[in-house]
Amino acid sequence: MELSKTNVMNMLHSGIVNIKFTKTDGSERDMKCTLMDAFIKPHEKKTDRDKKINENIISVWDVDKEGWRSFRFDSIISINK
Repeated sequence: MELSKTNVMNMLHSGIVNIKFTKTDGSERDMKCTLMDAFIKPHEKKTDRDKKINENIISVWDVDKEGWRSFRFDSIISINK
């Protein structure tokens, strides 16, 4: 399968995905993540600030750390379900 942002987002919305990526500090990270509502805990917004949208950043729910994390799409090393 071609690694497109659309394909990655579809995988994240349909289950838990293992993603290996390079962090901004140069180290590598393996993360089990998803965008399925069944796994995401409710979040209470604490500020009124609006965050700039960066189309190259993907925000996901980290299943192990039970929190929101993000990574750059172009930093993905491998992905599998």
